[in-house]
Amino acid sequence: MRAVFLDSQTFHPTITFEAIEQVVDTLTYYPLTQPDEIIERAKDAQIIITNKVILTESILSKLPELKLICISATGTNNVDLVAARRLGITVTNVSGYAKQAVSQYVMAQLLNYYCRLASHNQVTTNQTWQQSPTFCVHGQGMTELSGKTFGILGYGSLGQAVARLAHAFGMQVLVAERPNASVLRADRVSFEDMLSRSDIVSLHCPQTSETTGLFNQTVFEQMKPNAVLINTARGGIVNSLDLAQALKSNTIAHAIVDVLEQEPPPSDHPLLDNRLKNITITAHMAWASFEAQQRLLTLLAKNIADYQQGIATNVVN
Repeated sequence: MRAVFLDSQTFHPTITFEAIEQVVDTLTYYPLTQPDEIIERAKDAQIIITNKVILTESILSKLPELKLICISATGTNNVDLVAARRLGITVTNVSGYAKQAVSQYVMAQLLNYYCRLASHNQVTTNQTWQQSPTFCVHGQGMTELSGKTFGILGYGSLGQAVARLAHAFGMQVLVAERPNASVLRADRVSFEDMLSRSDIVSLHCPQTSETTGLFNQTVFEQMKPNAVLINTARGGIVNSLDLAQALKSNTIAHAIVDVLEQEPPPSDHPLLDNRLKNITITAHMAWASFEAQQRLLTLLAKNIADYQQGIATNVVN
């Protein structure tokens, strides 16, 4: 089968695509693909591999050779799944590859925040310790994770991996039921209960019509004023304007954000305001350890190999 990778530049240059090359007849790489380039580049392909390139009904309907779309990510909102199904195109994604990377990122950010590591390092670089009359310079102090309440929304492989590390640090873990759920599962608490009790709220749910804009002013007002929000899921789950206001007004204490609703974001994005001192933002890299990227591509190759054998693996439509 002929395959085309529309945005291979979304992976680190050291990552190998050998696993995919072994299960297709040809694989053509494009570092990035603009919307008006998709049809020309994919017109002869039976397989499209895309990370973030958007495939609409209009585009898919003009690709009669296309049989399989492999999303090189977990999120599927860049492909019109209904149209693909109607056109007889199978769509697969990959999940579970980044649980080690994301859980490590979450804990690294929390340790940095509660241990105030950057400020404590400055104590030596700015000569404060060297000039101290005592052996210890307390600076901004340090707070233990142990005893904190850690709330999770989204309890798939990522949420479960984060929960294991939270338990290891001595935190109490609350897993939230879906918002507006009429029945609570035995191991869940209500969404509102999780919000009101948690010192840390970590998001690991997909972005759907129900979760888009879910974290807004109303939700922030239900959280503790000392709460930390962590979003490594999808930017659209959080209303950025409302989060910026919640941080300015100290409705919540801090936000750690790895995703935004537009990526890359515009320079005037409300959360990139330099006057906001209680937010930490990274460029959608929590998933992207070298190991996780290689695992993802190995799993994607398996999706292709299984499809060719008539096995439906990670089919999302």
